Amino acid sequence: MMTAALPDDTPWLKNAGLKQVVAALHDHADGPRVVGGAVRVVGGAVRVVGGAVRDAILGLPVADIDLATKLHPSAVIAHLKNAGIKAVPTGLDHGTITAVIDKQNFEITTLRRDVATDGRRATIAFATEWKDDAARRDFTINALYADPNTGQIFDYFNGIEDLHARHIRFIGDARQRIAEDYLRILRYFRFLGRFGNTDANDEAVTACRDAAHSMMALSRERIAQELSRLLTLPDPRYAIQLMIANDIFVPFLPELDTDAFSKFDQLVTRQLSRNIEVNLPTRMLAILPYDTAICDKVAMRLKLSNRLRNDIADRLRDAKPNAATIRAFAYHVGIDAARDCALLRCSDAELPDILAQITDWTIPVFPVRGADLIAKGLSAGPIIAQTLQAIERQWIAADFPKGDALTALADQLIAGALLAIK
Repeated sequence: MMTAALPDDTPWLKNAGLKQVVAALHDHADGPRVVGGAVRVVGGAVRVVGGAVRDAILGLPVADIDLATKLHPSAVIAHLKNAGIKAVPTGLDHGTITAVIDKQNFEITTLRRDVATDGRRATIAFATEWKDDAARRDFTINALYADPNTGQIFDYFNGIEDLHARHIRFIGDARQRIAEDYLRILRYFRFLGRFGNTDANDEAVTACRDAAHSMMALSRERIAQELSRLLTLPDPRYAIQLMIANDIFVPFLPELDTDAFSKFDQLVTRQLSRNIEVNLPTRMLAILPYDTAICDKVAMRLKLSNRLRNDIADRLRDAKPNAATIRAFAYHVGIDAARDCALLRCSDAELPDILAQITDWTIPVFPVRGADLIAKGLSAGPIIAQTLQAIERQWIAADFPKGDALTALADQLIAGALLAIK
C-alpha cells in the first residue's frame, strides 16, 4: 500500500460539519488518543473516500464529502444520534447512512465486499478490511482513502500514480470489473474525458468494446444520466472519438450521426474558443442527425426529461439561421438556443456576423395589446387575435421596429382588418 498526505490547506480538512461527524464515529475499539493536545483517532474507524480525496490531490473544488467506515450501519446511526446529528438511512441495504449537519450531507458507507454481481447490481457483505472495500471499486483513482484528522492518504492500487499520469485504469481485471456493473463502460469514458490523457488503456477499451451490448441490461435512466455527465464535460472529445471508433454508442444510440465526431469536435472547439457555457441539448444534438423525429425517438428510448426534449426541439425549430434571421429565431426560442443552433449548423465564415446580431441584444417584448386595437376601432372577438398575430409577424420580419415605424405598421394592418369586416 502506498501512503501520502493531502496538502495542509485542503479545505474539507477544516470542514466543521465533517469534524463533528468524525468525532461522533470515533473508533470505540481502538479508542480516541490524545495527539498534540487534541483528541484524534489514529487509524480510526472512518476515512474520507473517493472523489473528495481524488479531487483534493488535484487541487480541484470538492462538492461532496463521502466517508467509509468499519462501523456497522446500526452503530453509525446510534453514534450520530448520540452526538445529536441527524441520521438518514438513505441506502441501508447497502450500508449507507447520510449524516445531515447545517444543510450539508455526508454519506457514510460501511466497508463492503461483493458476494455476487449480475452487471446491474451487487449483493454485498459488510467487511472489516479497507483493502477489501477498495478492491470492489471501479478505478484506481477512485479507490483512495484519507484520514480526516491527519490528511494521510491510503492508496491500495497505485491510484495516486495513475492520477498524476492521467491514466484511467480499472482495479484488477477490466472484464471482471465491467461484468460487475455494465455502467462502468460509460463511467470509464467519462473519467477518461475528465481526468485522462490521450493514451487510453488498451485492455480497458477492448473490454468496454466487447461488453458494450451488455449495457442494454441497464435501465435507460442510468444510461442517460451517465451519458449526460460525459457529454457535458468541458472537453470530452478524445473519449467521444474513442467511443465512436469502438462502437460503444451503437447498442443504445444507433441513430448516431455518421459525421458525429466531426460535428462534436467543431462544436466543442467553438464553445471553448468563445468561452461559452456547456449545455446538454446542444452537445446531444452534435452527435445526432438534425431531425426532430429521430431526436424524439432517442428521447423516448433514453427517457429524457420533457424539458430536455423541448430544449432539443427548440434548437431544431427552424432552418439553419443566418445574420438576417437569427434574431427572429432567438425571439421564439431564446438567445441561448439560437446561438447554439448557429454554433451547430453555420460555417466558420458565417458565424461571426450571425453571433454579432444577438450579442448584447435583449429580446424585445411585443408592445401591442388587444386594447390598443379596440381603441383604434376593432371590435372585440376573433379579429383581435388574428390582427395581433399579423402585426407581430410583420414586426418580427421588420426586425422589431419601435416608435413611429411600429405605429405605421400596426395602423396599416388594423386598417386592412377594418376593411375586411365591413
